[in-house]
Amino acid sequence: MTKFSANLGFLWNDRPLPDAIRAAGAAGFDAVECHWPYAFDSAGVAEALGETGLQMLGINTVRGDVAAGENGLSALPGRQDEARAAIDQAVAYAVAIDAGAIHVMAGFATGPEAEAVFVGALEYACAAAAPHGITILIEPLNPYDAPGYFLASTGQARSLIRKTGAANLKLMFDCYHIQLIEGDLSHRLSSLLPLIGHVQFASVPDRGTPDRGEVNYHHIFEHLAALGYDAPLGAEYKSTAPTDSTLGWMKRFAG
Repeated sequence: MTKFSANLGFLWNDRPLPDAIRAAGAAGFDAVECHWPYAFDSAGVAEALGETGLQMLGINTVRGDVAAGENGLSALPGRQDEARAAIDQAVAYAVAIDAGAIHVMAGFATGPEAEAVFVGALEYACAAAAPHGITILIEPLNPYDAPGYFLASTGQARSLIRKTGAANLKLMFDCYHIQLIEGDLSHRLSSLLPLIGHVQFASVPDRGTPDRGEVNYHHIFEHLAALGYDAPLGAEYKSTAPTDSTLGWMKRFAG
């Protein structure tokens, strides 16, 4: 049976994080994940996770100056100290709530210097996370939602993982982003499977519930199962309706 994780950056995001975790548990999700949990005390989050029996699969490093439009720090030349501080913050929070992974956000940058800075940040993150059994994730973002984001393809992600050479550095394969960047999801999942640390999904092109749009998630989920991938898949979709009223897809796709 396919297992699902609720991404609480989008689902039940009108509630405090501990209450969103409880809502995900009541709705039948197998795990949870979120974007930036730092406004909430880690003890309260850990308590909600313990009550529900859910694991927090992953969190993100902070974006930086959100008001200025920043979307990550780790590939920005001259911002290395801030990027390391953001990684330290994420590792400490992840340890406190027993989160399994941290998505290190690259930010808007380009060129060889940015790549060198990002590789350095990833090496630092992997070394900091490894003693705690935490996976570091990197995620290509599509050019429609995040024009100018440093990490923009699975090929680039594969190259960065090889250059960094850390066993705990993996690819976050977001089907929504990869469909918009490259398409050909089935073949890419097959070829990249050894590098994949987490899979997310939403409809394309509107990032809504996965039972509409141009991607056949019945096929994608069956394909992942055939490949032997059995970790919870991250539901990271946006909705204009209350979350509980959008979950009809779960029963259709769970088998």
